[in-house]
Amino acid sequence: MKFKGKMLVFCPYYPPHVGGLESHADEFNKHISERGYGITVFTPRLPSSAPEQELRYKNVNIIRFPAFEIIPNWFLPKFWQKKFWDLKADIYKNNYDVVVSRTRFFATSIMALFYTKKKKIKWMHIEHGSDYVQLSNKLHSFVAKLFDHTLGWLILKKANMVVANSKASAMFCKKIFNNREYHIIYRGIEVEEINKIKPSKEIQDKYKNILKIIFIGRLIDGKGVGDLLKAVGKLKFEKWTLFIVGDGPQKISLQRQANNLKISNKVIFFGQKNKKDTIGILKASDIVINPSYTEGLPTSVIEAALCGKPIIATTVGGTIEILDKNTGILIPAKNSSAITEKIEYLAENKDLRVLIGGKVKNKIERKFSWKKATEKYVELLTKNG
Repeated sequence: MKFKGKMLVFCPYYPPHVGGLESHADEFNKHISERGYGITVFTPRLPSSAPEQELRYKNVNIIRFPAFEIIPNWFLPKFWQKKFWDLKADIYKNNYDVVVSRTRFFATSIMALFYTKKKKIKWMHIEHGSDYVQLSNKLHSFVAKLFDHTLGWLILKKANMVVANSKASAMFCKKIFNNREYHIIYRGIEVEEINKIKPSKEIQDKYKNILKIIFIGRLIDGKGVGDLLKAVGKLKFEKWTLFIVGDGPQKISLQRQANNLKISNKVIFFGQKNKKDTIGILKASDIVINPSYTEGLPTSVIEAALCGKPIIATTVGGTIEILDKNTGILIPAKNSSAITEKIEYLAENKDLRVLIGGKVKNKIERKFSWKKATEKYVELLTKNG
């Protein structure tokens, strides 16, 4: 099905900023633009080194406005800068056929609300969250929950279409605003791109005959990396190393924790890596851990599964829509002892690691397809045209 149109996407974060939402947004734009849409993305200029304007995939124009993070992973536009208002005025001068926003608690979704009300055009909201935001600061958590039941409620109510990226996300949306239909569309995965990437030979050679455990994700509240450090600190065997790929405000405190646990020589903080390098390190690793407290549909788990890796993950959000008892090791959140137990179990059972890794790879290739996802998005946009 081919059709033409102009789409304005209000996106809270976008590459080169790294995360599951960012990769979903970029790949969505790539595949939707191939169906005939000209796409304009209005997104904060974070990191500040990102270009103010950029053209991707020939038909996806990125416009980045000045912004800052008031707390980690929650931004506000720099309202006091004329540049922000000039860029905002420019998008109001253009006419679009549809607006897309992502995740209810970001300022960009509020922008989408005002834009569609003024312009009187259809609005698709894509929801990535599956629980209230959990932060170490209780006041921040309370404010986030209050936001969900006020402005978040309004966004879910007023959007013409709401797409949840998992069943868990749809169920959470119903907690906030129940009186509407939520469409569930799983993200796709760039199978060919990931399959082409080779395991890191440097990692394989340097850590030969050592169990290589890996976590990939932002080092922020709610990811459970502290639990993972406690868990590996209690392992009964000596030949292991933990790779932590990602960056964030908790990095220094996690490095300090590793030092206090006397395991800093076995924990490698790689910092932020590009996708190719991340997948290379992942493919050279033996066991993947996702100890998160909340998830929508974790991209790092999907990518690890596509690489055929055995995964230990917490039963939160959409994780159980990726893994089951036959294709992964599922544990409760906030339980470092369970992480220790399951790492030791998999360490002793190499054949099991290979078995569940093979099963989950086959499942992912069938379930998470951008071809299928794009068709569903196109059908939904056409039906609501």
